[in-house]
Amino acid sequence: MRLKQGWWNWLASVGLGGLVSVTAVAAGEQFIPILSMREGAVKSAGIPLADGYIAYLTMLNARDGGINGVPLVWEFCETVFDVDRSVECYERLKTRGSTGAAAFQPQGTPAIYAMIERATRDKIPLISMGFGRTDTSDGRVFPYIFNPPTNYWSLSTAKIRFIGQRAGGMERLKGLKIAHVHADNTYGRETIAILDGQAAQYGFVVQHLAVPLPGLDQKATWLRVKVAQPDWVILRTFGVMTPTALQEAALVGFPRDKLIGPFYTCSEQDMVPAKEAAIGFICATFHATGTDFPLIQDVLKYVYAQGKGPGREADIGTVFWIRGLLQGFFTTEAIRRAMREFGNQPLTGEQVQWGLEHLSLTPAYLKELGAEGLLPPLTLSCRDHEGSGGVKFQQWDGAKWTAITDWVAPDQAMVRPLVEVSAAKYAQEQGITPRDCP
Repeated sequence: MRLKQGWWNWLASVGLGGLVSVTAVAAGEQFIPILSMREGAVKSAGIPLADGYIAYLTMLNARDGGINGVPLVWEFCETVFDVDRSVECYERLKTRGSTGAAAFQPQGTPAIYAMIERATRDKIPLISMGFGRTDTSDGRVFPYIFNPPTNYWSLSTAKIRFIGQRAGGMERLKGLKIAHVHADNTYGRETIAILDGQAAQYGFVVQHLAVPLPGLDQKATWLRVKVAQPDWVILRTFGVMTPTALQEAALVGFPRDKLIGPFYTCSEQDMVPAKEAAIGFICATFHATGTDFPLIQDVLKYVYAQGKGPGREADIGTVFWIRGLLQGFFTTEAIRRAMREFGNQPLTGEQVQWGLEHLSLTPAYLKELGAEGLLPPLTLSCRDHEGSGGVKFQQWDGAKWTAITDWVAPDQAMVRPLVEVSAAKYAQEQGITPRDCP
């Protein structure tokens, strides 16, 4: 909830274990649950992620009195990036407040898979921002699951387009060898099929190398990479797996500027432990970094300058802090859009779902919000829960990320039909009749 600074410092010191409940939710307040992962193997990402989320909600309360005069309140529940604890947190928080939870932002693809049926039954949207189960982009089958601004498969096609650009054209992908080093879980395996499809389309060879969790011992995997001598490695790790992978890549002499990862590998907190082994590593992302945006300047002014900022100020503007801020941004913009339809009052999850399906972040609106250039413009709909947002590529120079491309469009001509086929198969298996969307 809205924490006084003393409480925040104490909670941070004990790791925010379990559910944190500070005050009751009043009738006129909008309740927002926060599933955190401040403990465990992925806390390097989880801590700034939660801090960015809280900082954004705190800024809206301080600057605007909430959303259209409706104050925002929230509670934490620590998941330790564990599926069972994530589900338990969902069940514990879903009925909080006078209207229940507005929306959940689960942490991690396995948690999304575990919550889909629950959230659909309870009519509470799950926002898996850029991750999760890819075919949930088809809102006809998955009305309560959203994965803006880009899904895993779209991100994968953008990575292959980037490699094609570096090779001198997509036709030069033919004959290249790409190793796919991935976590051996649903997140890691999510892009195997799309990579195989792209390999068939463009004529490159892909080798999938699974790394058992928690991924602290990858020597055997990288020896296989050394033997295979691929032209590129696509890395699909998270948390402590990432610096381990970069260090092992350095030990076998694989160039980091030929190693490319998705946004889960973009954490500055994971680059620093890898030291020189991280220099040159390329990462795909769906948002910019830094503090040079009016929206973030407002967070600094209304939150951190007033002594109300959660966590370390040094994390402001870093990848996962901004991702947490954008979790708050998507949740509250969906609420704001829904209020135009249902009135300036606390909303139910079903009403927020309507707001998400009518959310349009045009270039003009992003500029008005102070977020121009922070994320790509996008529009969601009943049919499209992804938004087809672009992807940027950035490179680690030993101290910071530097953008090396503008927005790269994913291959929607390839991705969307695959999404619809996969969603239709799920609907058939579950006995679901897809919605009719305009």
